[in-house]
Amino acid sequence: MKLNNRVALVTGGAGGLGKAIALRMADEGAHVIICDINEQALDSTRAEIESRGAQCLALRCDVSSSAEVEAMFARIDERFGPLHILVNNAAMVPAQAHDEVRRQRHYALVTQPIARQSLEITRNMDDAEWKRYWAVNVDGVFYCTRAALNRMEPQRYGKIVNIASIAGISAMSAHSPHYSATKGAVIAFTRSVAYEVAGANVQVNAICPGGVRTPAFDQFLANQSPEQLDVLSQILPLGRIGEPEEYAALVTHLASDECYLVGSIINASGGTYI
Repeated sequence: MKLNNRVALVTGGAGGLGKAIALRMADEGAHVIICDINEQALDSTRAEIESRGAQCLALRCDVSSSAEVEAMFARIDERFGPLHILVNNAAMVPAQAHDEVRRQRHYALVTQPIARQSLEITRNMDDAEWKRYWAVNVDGVFYCTRAALNRMEPQRYGKIVNIASIAGISAMSAHSPHYSATKGAVIAFTRSVAYEVAGANVQVNAICPGGVRTPAFDQFLANQSPEQLDVLSQILPLGRIGEPEEYAALVTHLASDECYLVGSIINASGGTYI
């Protein structure tokens, strides 16, 4: 019970990696708050957490809205009191049809004997797509961190874990420059805030996942041809995608009192980027 009676918020906690983190923290004794914009998934995940004997508060919140974030934290204060743990997991990821086209062009460029060429992504990206990624992936992390620190610093205790990506430390996601830029910003923000608040006994760290085997990723794999799967396996030294539970175990350690890390950016990609 590493997190016994700790109050933990997991943003984007209704599904995928966020759900795995929320379930692991519940199993470790935490009172868990999950927020998401998918209300149906929120209800389902809340029920699953409560079935394990943990307390759970499920809230609809668009983290790109500072007003919604502040309202969410007020609800948390009413139910559980000040927050102990924040996991900034909510993010937009490149999962649309045009993102898949870009991804396959990138993979072909790095795995096949074709002439060097531009992927022609940045110059064709519109303002709306760029700004939406920043609103969720960067502004959302700032809004939630600011609200959390207003609780953590006065109590002189807190753990913040930011979910970045190897896209922020490498060119592995050159097919998604907007996503890569936002995750790079999260990494820089992590280091700066970690140094700032360590004196208040608040530890801030980040992990940089590679692929995460969520249902959405399974669907992606199911739609790939054998040749495309071979390309993907060449990029993954372990030959497999990371399981959500593997990442959740790492996040839970960073949120526990067994962790001595401050400002660490952990490359948790199974060797995809070394």
